[in-house]
Amino acid sequence: MFRLDTKTAVVTGGGKGIGQAISQVFARQGARVYILDVDEKSAADTIRQIQESGGSAYFEPCDVTQPQQVQEALDSIAASAGTVDIVVNNAGIAHIGTAETTTPDDLDRVLNVNVKGVYNVIRAALPHLKEKGGVILNLASVAAFVGLNDRFAYSATKGAVATMTLSVAKDYLAYGIRCNSISPGRVHTPFVDGFLKNNYPGQEDEMFEKLSKTQPIGRMAEPEEIACLALYLCSDEASFITGSDFPIDGGFKTLNT
Repeated sequence: MFRLDTKTAVVTGGGKGIGQAISQVFARQGARVYILDVDEKSAADTIRQIQESGGSAYFEPCDVTQPQQVQEALDSIAASAGTVDIVVNNAGIAHIGTAETTTPDDLDRVLNVNVKGVYNVIRAALPHLKEKGGVILNLASVAAFVGLNDRFAYSATKGAVATMTLSVAKDYLAYGIRCNSISPGRVHTPFVDGFLKNNYPGQEDEMFEKLSKTQPIGRMAEPEEIACLALYLCSDEASFITGSDFPIDGGFKTLNT
């Protein structure tokens, strides 16, 4: 079950964090994985790990905010692999601020990556996916559905991702394209460690524990847990699922009061 043999999977931001875990899990299950990333070093490290484990992975340098780069990358992958079967829109950036403290430049920066970047990838991938069907999986966030302090811009962009998912799912049913989203809660990634180091020097362990306990389950998710849900939704076993969002948040959305 959940094999991706013969499948070509594109993962944006696949060099680290959740994207790295998705790339590794997909490769382990037999997919040819193409990582789109601006961080060449992280992507190269991830590809090396996959290849050393017997998997198949390749790097396409790409800034998802640049439509021409994205189009060229997807066309190149389709020409090289002969197909595009799975597209995971994982690339994204965070921002901390309220409506007052978020500047117009801040908002534009987050929108360009988290919304326009997803749009650019979907638009470039659809002509290839339409040839024989496929899967688009978008990374939204629990922030799209609940109120979080100081997450004005980030929440807005992830709300857009969730609704774009519904639109794509509806518009491309006839082409055999499924589109779903995942909404993680807090996940223990290098971003979290860097955030704590930069904002709470000397208090990293204390703040990590505090953030972990905001999930009713009592801890943060590990990236591979998110990747395993992504695997299911992109596998043939999930062929009856489209237009849905899947919270994976330790109960944050439904059990916090």
